[in-house]
Amino acid sequence: MLQKVVVLLPPRAETFELGVACEVFGVDRSDDGLPAYELSIVAACPGAVHTRYYDLDIPHDLGCLASADLIIVGAGGDAVDESDGAVAVTKTRGALDPALDALCRAAQRGTAVASLCTGAFLLGAAGLLDGRRCTTHWRHSAALAARFPDALVDPSVLYVDDHPIYTSAGTAASIDLCLHIVRKFQGSDVANGIARRMVVPPHREGGQAQFVNRPLPRHNGSSMAPLLDWMTVNLRDDHSVSDLAARAGMSSRTFARRFQAETGSTPARWLNDQRVLEAQRLLETTDLTVESIADRVGFRNAAALRIHFQRVRLTSPNEYRRVFART
Repeated sequence: MLQKVVVLLPPRAETFELGVACEVFGVDRSDDGLPAYELSIVAACPGAVHTRYYDLDIPHDLGCLASADLIIVGAGGDAVDESDGAVAVTKTRGALDPALDALCRAAQRGTAVASLCTGAFLLGAAGLLDGRRCTTHWRHSAALAARFPDALVDPSVLYVDDHPIYTSAGTAASIDLCLHIVRKFQGSDVANGIARRMVVPPHREGGQAQFVNRPLPRHNGSSMAPLLDWMTVNLRDDHSVSDLAARAGMSSRTFARRFQAETGSTPARWLNDQRVLEAQRLLETTDLTVESIADRVGFRNAAALRIHFQRVRLTSPNEYRRVFART
């Protein structure tokens, strides 16, 4: 059953994700035969909830969480360090303790607890991500994994369902997660009806990997740098380990070991990743066919490009072009 929904806002809240929760669960669509929800918004700490643009006067009534069918932790935190994308909850850790304890009790009862975007950091502080798959905005995924090493952070997906804990990736992925929760508890007809009223797709293919800004890496200071640069320029050619080792002046065994140590990858995988990244650039900036791009970047055929593109970006070349091609 999904009727009573409570949104828990951190001391500094992001308004888009709050708006998503209110739009999905706070609008009465009973005229379309859709269920109406009882929505409450609660502050995680006493006092005003700050946003980027204005302050919100939100009641601090954690008692609402005890009877909720679904608790949604909004995005934000008390500080954002843009240098590493970390969302800090330590400054208000003492003030947050009652809210974190309430989240733990709710999860223990089996209540669905969901975080939108960086709200995952509050779930982590409550210990609810330990041993669980989870996600957050790709810019903050490394910080989430570092802050909570027992969490199994997947930065590539739009959302993770590890009942009773649900986590979404960044911004618009909040819509995907909320609609998924509706679909899971109340069926596709309800989720599709809400999506239709919101004028959004009821389900999006792929994950957030296709949105990650992952430029061709630089290799300053690496002993492999000249060779890696040469490989990047000559993507179209075949490069065996023995040929690369000879070019680097090493035995094949030494070369493979050093390559792994400096790049974290095998030569073949590194090369194919660079081919995908160059294919991505060509899909964005040219109208070459997928077959022509595959040949230009060094894949044997379009099928090979599709396989490796799906592995890296979790979408197809054609779908990527549809979303990101420059007019």
